[in-house]
Amino acid sequence: MMMKTSSRPRAPFLLAVTVIVSLFMIAPMLLSVMAGLVNNYSVGLKSGLTLRWLGEVWENYGGTVGWSLALAVACVVCTVLLGVPCAYALARSRSRAARIFEELLTLPVAVPGLATALALILAYGQLTAFRTSFAFILVGHIVFTLPFMVRTVSSAFQRDDLLALEEAARSLGANFRQRFMGILVPAVFPAIVAGSLMVFTLSVGEFNLTWMLHTPLTRTLPVGLADSYASMRIEIGSAYTLVFFAVILPVLWGLQYLANLMQKRHGT
Repeated sequence: MMMKTSSRPRAPFLLAVTVIVSLFMIAPMLLSVMAGLVNNYSVGLKSGLTLRWLGEVWENYGGTVGWSLALAVACVVCTVLLGVPCAYALARSRSRAARIFEELLTLPVAVPGLATALALILAYGQLTAFRTSFAFILVGHIVFTLPFMVRTVSSAFQRDDLLALEEAARSLGANFRQRFMGILVPAVFPAIVAGSLMVFTLSVGEFNLTWMLHTPLTRTLPVGLADSYASMRIEIGSAYTLVFFAVILPVLWGLQYLANLMQKRHGT
């Protein structure tokens, strides 16, 4: 009799490496979270578990949660409104000026966030009301995340089938607005969703640029996290990490689920 062979090749070495790397990456986060749930980090679990530090974090930094999520959502909306038309223009243009503009657009990603923040402060720091508002941080986030939206959507606009589809619509008498909003945007919608998810993730966790732009009244989650580790007990800083995970991870999982659902519905 012929023995049945498994269709899946076994790779115990690769599995072991994957488990080790995963533990190496996850263990520090788990230890940090655990430190925020014990009475005394230096004593460990023997000191007992408590929710006291979580209460102090929410009392001192609870406002950063809503503002961070609002900033990330506003950043997504702005990058979609600005980035999708820009991506189309770059995808259709063959001029040297367009290529130069595309390279300049990616500069905020290449240079340190502190340098970008300093440039924004030098340019607009004299506008006091603007400088001390969350709108100033939003501008910084848009400058940093816009290249990711433009690059993602521009690649989708360059597909050969879309070029042929747009040309067919033009030959049938469709004007630019009809072609762009009725044909092209729905066709690249999965790319817009993917870019939006990337922009939201980058915005909600951005620290370097935000740290330079924020004021005591315009703190975000990452800035509050750094402040808690620098100025308070290690237990409070670790509890803040737990709050960060508890707020952000469900939102990211939900957005990822919606992104996958939309991509299946609208196609790739």
